[in-house]
Amino acid sequence: MDAFKGFEGFPDGITRMTPVPAAFFTELLPAIDHLGELKVSLYGLWLLARQSGEQRYFERKHLAQDERLMDALAHAGMTPGEALDDALERAVVRGTLLRAAGSQGTEIFVLNTPKGRATIQALERGQWTPDHLRQAGLEADRPTIYSLYEQNIGPLTPMIADTLQDAEASYPLAWIEDAMRLAVENNARNWRYVQAILKDWSTRGRDERKDRGDSQEARRRYVEGEFADYIEH
Repeated sequence: MDAFKGFEGFPDGITRMTPVPAAFFTELLPAIDHLGELKVSLYGLWLLARQSGEQRYFERKHLAQDERLMDALAHAGMTPGEALDDALERAVVRGTLLRAAGSQGTEIFVLNTPKGRATIQALERGQWTPDHLRQAGLEADRPTIYSLYEQNIGPLTPMIADTLQDAEASYPLAWIEDAMRLAVENNARNWRYVQAILKDWSTRGRDERKDRGDSQEARRRYVEGEFADYIEH
C-alpha cells in the first residue's frame, strides 16, 4: 500500500453524501475499540447507501473485492482476508450489522435498522431471495444527482440543491436518473416534471417493464394528463 501522503481536502462544490444514523456517533462510536471494525462498519454504511430498493445488503465478496479496503484492513499477524472476517464478526457481535444465510452457501449482511431486520425476516420466510447486486463497491462512480441535474435540466441554485438533497433521500437514484431521462425525451426539462414522475411511481407503484419509456404506452403516459402541463411546446 502506498504511503499516506496526507488528505488534500474535500472537493469544492456539492458532493454526494453518505447518510449515517445519529446513533452511530452517540452509541456505537464510543464503544468501538477496534480499527478494523470501525472501517468495515463505515464502509458498510457507504456501500448500502449506494444501493436502491427495499432490500439493501452486501456479501463478504463485495468488500473483499475492494483492494483499497483490503489494504486498509491488513495488519501484522493476519492476512487481509482474515482481518476482514474478524472485522465483520466484531460488527455482527456489536449489533451494527446483522448476518443471515443467503443462497449457495453465502452469507448476507444488512444494517441493523427496521428495514434491515425486515429484510432478514423476509429472507428467512422465503419471501425474498438475494439477487445480483447492481451496485457493488467497485463500480465506477455514478453521476451525482447534482451533476445529473446540471447535465439534463439546468444550472443549480441553492434552493434547487436543497430540493435535490431531499429527493435523493426519498427516492432511489436509479428512479431519479430514469425520470430525468424521460424529462429530456419528452422536452420537459424542469424539476417539476421529474418530481411529478417520482411521486407517481412512489404512489402508484412502478412497473419496470412499462415505465422504461420503451413502449408506445409508456411514452404516451408521460406526455398526457397531469404531465402535459410541464412539457414545453
